[in-house]
Amino acid sequence: ETGDLKKGTHTVGVQRQYTGTAGRIENSQVAVYLAYSAPRGHTAIDRELYIPRSWTDDPDRCRSAGIPDTHTFATKPQLAARMIERALDAGTTADWVTGDEVYGNNTHLRTTLEQRGQNYVLAVSCRHHITTAAGKIRADLLARRIPKRAWQKLSAGAGAKGHRHYDWALAHVTDERPGHRHLLVHRNRRTGELAHYLCYSTHPTTLQTLVRTAGRRWTVEETFQSSKGLAGLDEHQVRRWTSWHRWVTLAMLAHAFLAVVTALERDQHQTTSALSPLTRNEIQHLFTTLVTHAAHDMAHRLGWSQWRRRHQARAKTAHYRRQDVQPA
Repeated sequence: ETGDLKKGTHTVGVQRQYTGTAGRIENSQVAVYLAYSAPRGHTAIDRELYIPRSWTDDPDRCRSAGIPDTHTFATKPQLAARMIERALDAGTTADWVTGDEVYGNNTHLRTTLEQRGQNYVLAVSCRHHITTAAGKIRADLLARRIPKRAWQKLSAGAGAKGHRHYDWALAHVTDERPGHRHLLVHRNRRTGELAHYLCYSTHPTTLQTLVRTAGRRWTVEETFQSSKGLAGLDEHQVRRWTSWHRWVTLAMLAHAFLAVVTALERDQHQTTSALSPLTRNEIQHLFTTLVTHAAHDMAHRLGWSQWRRRHQARAKTAHYRRQDVQPA
């Protein structure tokens, strides 16, 4: 989920609540998004506005904001489960589902995914209790039982500053129910801080696959960042239910357009090590400059685009070289 800071009390769904946007409790409006992430790109494909109990317990307030009378209170994990089922029912194919602790700690969401045979890697808190053959045990206590030889240095995927290397380990969770369950733990190589993930799969899988899936969760944050920066996801000044859905849907469509065009351009135009691949930011910049009147011709503007991408490629190569020579 992501939040938009607001003033006043009339904007639909607003109240004082925690939002990761500010990192604290603020007067804000919070929405849950479903993102689709693949090697060729990622974008949000569904959204649900979180309506707190302070609203659903006040029918007159809901009615004044245009919230349908049939709408009832739902937690954020319930909204997530609703969107996932909607996507799967529509024929969306996904090998894995991943999310942060708010969703991994929720038994209802995990049960919904398992009933649909949907593999998942969901973050859980260190205090989350995991059911094993020996009884329930906290995730952090189970992680302590992992032997030193079980830890492996693996990359969770490439980020803006290169590959994200962590130490990873896997603990099997015995369960009588169908499927395969594990506790995946990653350890920060600099600080030693641990993070825990509950994993479920219908068939046996490898540590590398689980690590790669856990790393995919960060593309959600990248989707929020680019949707707000490139498509104005958080720049609305609307107050009512219908207006919010119209604005957010249009912003999601604009971001999806950039993601798809970027993927197509990369497929059709192969780049070299001297030229950085086209990004959503560069596509948005080119689209804006080419459809608006400017003093320079198209060749000039495309030339500037290639100049930027060459310098991006040089900077990336230099950073990766520095990263390779750093001690493990």
